[in-house]
Amino acid sequence: MTHDTLAVPTYDDPTVVVAAPAAGAGNWAGAASAVLVDGVFWLTYRVRRPLAAGRGVTVVVARSDDGEQFEPVAEVHRDAFGSESFERPVLVPVPGVGWRLYLSCATPGSKHWWVDSLSAATPEALPEGERRLVLPGDETMAVKDPVIVHRPEGDGLTGRTGWEMLLCCHPLTEPGHEDRMTTRLLHSDDGLAWSDLGEVLAGRPGEWDARGARATTVLPRRGEGPLRVLYDGRRDAMSNWFETTGVATWDGTRLAPGAADPIVAPYGDGAWRYASAVALPDGRTRFYVEAARADGAHDLVTLVR
Repeated sequence: MTHDTLAVPTYDDPTVVVAAPAAGAGNWAGAASAVLVDGVFWLTYRVRRPLAAGRGVTVVVARSDDGEQFEPVAEVHRDAFGSESFERPVLVPVPGVGWRLYLSCATPGSKHWWVDSLSAATPEALPEGERRLVLPGDETMAVKDPVIVHRPEGDGLTGRTGWEMLLCCHPLTEPGHEDRMTTRLLHSDDGLAWSDLGEVLAGRPGEWDARGARATTVLPRRGEGPLRVLYDGRRDAMSNWFETTGVATWDGTRLAPGAADPIVAPYGDGAWRYASAVALPDGRTRFYVEAARADGAHDLVTLVR
C-alpha cells in the first residue's frame, strides 16, 4: 500500500479555508472536522494563539455550499466551559436531536483533558445548547480529539449499530511525558454514554510515530476494500504540535500502520495534521487539514482527491 494507490491528502497546492489568526509560531487555525449534509458542508475548527497568549481560545462552526468558502454561524469560547484551552472539536448530525458539538477541553493548571458536548436543534443554536459531559478522563489519563461516526448499518470497526469513537488518550502517570498518545475504540448507542473497547492504535518504537499515534479520520470506504484511517504521529516529544499524517488499516482487531513515509507539509515545522475526510457524491474525497506555513503559523486548508 502506498499513498499513490489511495485517496489521501498529499500536499499539492491546497486551498486555504481559514487562515491562521496571526503570523508566527503558535498561531493556528485547524484541528477541524467536517460533514456534508443535504448538500451543505459543515465545518468546526479550533482557533489557537501561542502559549503565552491563551492557546486554544475558541471553537467556530461554519457552513459552505462549495466546501471552500465558509460562513461562521456559531462560536464557543473556552471560558464557557472553564477550560484552559480547546483542541479538536467534532460536529455531527444526531437523528431525532439535531446537532451535537463535541469539545476537547483542558483542565486549568494540569495536563488533563476531558470531552464535553453541546446539543441543539440547529448548528446556530449550539452555543446555548444542552451541555453534557461525555468523557471525564481521570487522574491517570487525559482524553481528547475524538473521531466520531454514526453507524446505523453496523458497517464500521465494531460491526455494531450505533456510534463509534476513536479517542486520543494521553497517560498522566509519568510527569514530563504526558505528550505520549494512543488511540482507543469506543461504542455508544446514543453518542453520550460510551463503552471502551480497548486500545487499537499506538506508536511503533524506532518509527516516525514512535512517540504516539492519534486517529484523525476514517477514510470513505471504496468497494469491498478494508476500512482505513488517517492518523497523526510524531517521532519524539520535541515534535509535539507538529504531527504528520499516516495511514492505518483495520485488521479486525487493531489499526495496522502502513509502511509508507508520513505526509508532511513542505514549510515551517512540517505539520500536516488533524485531517478530516468528507465523501463527495462523485466518488472523490474532500479533505481538511491543519498545515504548517513558512512563518510557523498553521492554516486550515482543503483539497480534493
